[in-house]
Amino acid sequence: MKLGEKIRYLREVEGSLRGLGRPMTQQEIVKAVRQELRKSISQSYLSQIEGGRRRHMTQSSRALLAKFFKVHPGFLVDDPEGYHTELTSDLRTTEGQLDVWLLQGSERFVSDPEVSEVLIKAAREKDTRRCLLLLSAILDTPGLADRLLEALRPELAAMAGRNSNGRRRTASPTHASAPEGRRIR
Repeated sequence: MKLGEKIRYLREVEGSLRGLGRPMTQQEIVKAVRQELRKSISQSYLSQIEGGRRRHMTQSSRALLAKFFKVHPGFLVDDPEGYHTELTSDLRTTEGQLDVWLLQGSERFVSDPEVSEVLIKAAREKDTRRCLLLLSAILDTPGLADRLLEALRPELAAMAGRNSNGRRRTASPTHASAPEGRRIR
């Protein structure tokens, strides 16, 4: 994992720990460091690190951020290619990569809070890979996604069930022909 990915991940974790339900922004990190540690670090410096434009931190910045995030200073460096902190299988490595990918995606979709939130929820799951495989199985089963959406989020199903003219779409053959006892409501 690269240093920038680690800082983004730590901002996500810190936001969760502080009950924000979202990653802390770089500016919030700057303010919190100033208030809690009586030290300073600039938002542009954090941005350069996260964006990969600054590949290394100064020793004092590394120590400051390690103290703030409560991690070992040695964590705040790029990991060598193929490096693992514990004996892990390839599946666990994939799990970590999926989590980072989902968290990065949540930042990209910050303008769509529902999508951003679901990406964070998936990354927080103990078995992220299993969640994605479940989603695949749902999408592979004709009509299941629509039925689940109708049962779990009826307000979204109602919006999806209308065409561009605002008229109600007709029921899909799969849903309409389901036996009465089998419908998900």
